[in-house]
Amino acid sequence: MKKIILFVAIASLFSSCKNLIPYTESMKTRHSWTDDQVKAIQFYTSHDIVLTRELSQGNTEIVAGKIKMVNGRKVDEIIIRAGTPGVVSSIPSSSKMLVSFEVGDDHYLSFGVNPNVGEKFVLLASDWSNGMGKVHYANNEYYTDQGSKFAYLMVDLRKIDKRQMTEHVAKGRKIK
Repeated sequence: MKKIILFVAIASLFSSCKNLIPYTESMKTRHSWTDDQVKAIQFYTSHDIVLTRELSQGNTEIVAGKIKMVNGRKVDEIIIRAGTPGVVSSIPSSSKMLVSFEVGDDHYLSFGVNPNVGEKFVLLASDWSNGMGKVHYANNEYYTDQGSKFAYLMVDLRKIDKRQMTEHVAKGRKIK
């Protein structure tokens, strides 16, 4: 009897887990989602994203990170952990989205389609060198760590499938 209860408990635990899969352009096309529908989807990060910027002497403005001392310099660090939920704040083009992981209109990262990685929406940065890229976040310029270049957007497909609506057109009624 104890084994059955344990099995049911474990089965219910796994059945409530998220079914996260990479978000792709072909997924959007296959489901015919509009921009407004995409903005209603809950997105998640696949990998940790670590952003750092060096603070100049006397500059102690911190956006959402924490101050660290690295080689005697002040560094602002923002960590967006794998699995962090985010929302689309803007869709500048069909292959690019601005996704926010915290409150604030300027607190977003750019994700875009990369055909080299299966059409996933990956973190976009400029000047990728040595695995590090330059991004703009909260009106400041940050550098990513090397692991961030592998980050892409994921969605919980089960929640999306549950939210899809069916359409019914009423034919009307006539008096007999």
